[in-house]
Amino acid sequence: MYKPQEFADMLGVSVKTLQRWDNEGKLIAKRNPKNRRYYTHKQYSDYVGESNKGRTIIYARVSSSGQKDDLTNQVEFLKQFANAKGLIVDEIFTDIGSGLNYNRKKWNKILQDAMRGNISTVVIAHKDRFIRFGCEWFENFLESNGVKIIIVKNEKLSPQEELVQDLTSIIHVFSCRIYGLRKYKKKIKEDDELAESVQDRTKAE
Repeated sequence: MYKPQEFADMLGVSVKTLQRWDNEGKLIAKRNPKNRRYYTHKQYSDYVGESNKGRTIIYARVSSSGQKDDLTNQVEFLKQFANAKGLIVDEIFTDIGSGLNYNRKKWNKILQDAMRGNISTVVIAHKDRFIRFGCEWFENFLESNGVKIIIVKNEKLSPQEELVQDLTSIIHVFSCRIYGLRKYKKKIKEDDELAESVQDRTKAE
């Protein structure tokens, strides 16, 4: 079941539009015992219809806004590849963000659309364009939802510098955590009551 706002987001319309459609009988909302509106996945499938199923999409990514030219080249390369293979591209998704970031907007939309049965094929230039680590897991996830992922493996579109940036980000995160622990230990030493409490707890364990 989907709340009106969730359903509106899925269809790309406003809640007011859903209310109007409900009143007009175009897309009638379900009602729970408290008379609150909700929608079902079947309603979504019926509304979207077969036209959105089996879409072929291109996904391209770079790590920073300074690589926009690389992003454009990546998209053009994938369009040429799709054309050569006789694939009709329905939509192009692009992201700017680290391959370690799981909160990329377009990347997450691909996963959501895959679960809803709206995608059949995803074309990417290289595994790390999709996700830096765990690409095999996500490949299996997409395949389990009926989605084929085509990896072109163009090394020129997979700069090694980006891997260095990602590894640097990992080191930075752990360095901050270590620094935080050191600050915490310092505070314990400065606070006699807190230090005594920690010692008592350690002895008890």
